Amino acid sequence: MSDKLKVSGVSYTEQSKEYFEKRQLTRSAGVWGLWGLAIAAVISGDFSGWNFGVSSGGFGGLLLAFAILIVMYYGLMFAIGEMSSAMPHSGGAYSFARKAMGPWGGFITGLAETIEYVATTAVVVFFSAAYLNGVTAELLGLDLTGNMWIWYVVLYAVFIGLNSLGSAISFQFSIIVSIVSLAIIVLFSVMVLASGKIDWSMLWNIPADGSAGSSWFLPHGIMGILFAIPFGVWLFLGIEELPLAAEEAHNPSRDIPRAGFWARGTLIITGILVMFINTGILGAEAAGSAGEPLLDGFRAVVGDGWAAILGIFALIGLLASLQGIMFAYGRNMYSLSRAGYYFRGLSVTGKNKTPWLALLVGGIIGFAALVLLDYLTATDTTGAVSGVAGAIILNIAVWGAMLAYLMQMVSFIILRVKHPELERPYRSPWGLGGATVSGLIAALAFVGFLLNPTFLPAIYAIIIVYAVFLLYFALIGRHNLVMSPEERYAVHGEHK
Repeated sequence: MSDKLKVSGVSYTEQSKEYFEKRQLTRSAGVWGLWGLAIAAVISGDFSGWNFGVSSGGFGGLLLAFAILIVMYYGLMFAIGEMSSAMPHSGGAYSFARKAMGPWGGFITGLAETIEYVATTAVVVFFSAAYLNGVTAELLGLDLTGNMWIWYVVLYAVFIGLNSLGSAISFQFSIIVSIVSLAIIVLFSVMVLASGKIDWSMLWNIPADGSAGSSWFLPHGIMGILFAIPFGVWLFLGIEELPLAAEEAHNPSRDIPRAGFWARGTLIITGILVMFINTGILGAEAAGSAGEPLLDGFRAVVGDGWAAILGIFALIGLLASLQGIMFAYGRNMYSLSRAGYYFRGLSVTGKNKTPWLALLVGGIIGFAALVLLDYLTATDTTGAVSGVAGAIILNIAVWGAMLAYLMQMVSFIILRVKHPELERPYRSPWGLGGATVSGLIAALAFVGFLLNPTFLPAIYAIIIVYAVFLLYFALIGRHNLVMSPEERYAVHGEHK
């Protein structure tokens, strides 16, 4: 090792070649592999989670929130595409913020993504367990309602194992399950429309509560739109993970922006389908509290027996996201630990060139959070999660996402203004204006959490996590950083 380099209030140790040889990834993804990864990461939101937005804002509130979020995600993905083309590192958001705002900005952004992806994985496990238990209870008589932790262990174990087999397998699996999941949504839509049982007036069956601006369209008033945004995010959350695959993509500068464009369009279509058709067949009031809305929609059309069989296929959509979002927290923790922000051992890759220890540790944290959530909140007699329980853990994920989005848009603006000389193979067609609007929407959603008293306990928990990690970084972490690719580019402007 060489002497330490001190810059921007932190100290770096130049590690040996062996250090990075133990932390190698493999390039194995083209544009469709990246598209599959993005769809897989998000698609579970079409199966569960989005519907709590109907309860929070009414169908009209969720619909307007969805329109606002389309604008936000267009601006976000255009900006991320530009930054990832300039900085094709596995650090993603942390890498962008590190270059724009220094080590503290990079760490705050990277930690927000860790919270987002670890919590999102836990949410998907949460909903997957509910679907899985519903299917096994109806078909096999196996009901683990009082012991859902068994499903959590099974799901985490299977998918940590799958993600550890190698990135090529991960990308191939993502493509397959993404296509199957999309086919299930199309099948559901066709079955519901062909059944003749849908009643479009049921979209508006939540009565106005008398709050400011409340009506048949906005039963909870103007604030309902704000409260619906975190759940509308669930129809897109995870698509921004694409830059984390930069060191495993064949041509990241070209393919990440392209995959983001096609994935975004795909998700807009599926979001519209499930919002209208799933809510229409169940009714807004029932849809807003459903733990497994798509399965309930199948039940409304074909009855419990056949619905359980179709529920197996619906489960594929949730498992697709379990694969995709687990990939995200693994690479996020890998890049931050490779640079020394987290324990360096987390970035060691096994014989399959995957960060297996980061995957395992993230899984343990998510499992612990789920067990704690089960202890603190109740489940109903069917094993489906209650609206409050599902909403709380979902909001932890979205809170991290909104902070990460805001920090990335600030990073984009800073990089455009202060570093116009950076090579940008792809440039955002929406430029500074798009990033500004996207950042403002993310900030608005962030404030929405603080105004909704239901989710304050989750916010307090996240503040404690941040306080602990920032204290660690201030006292220890910043003195032991490593000149990883992200840090080298931030300090020296070199890709190496």
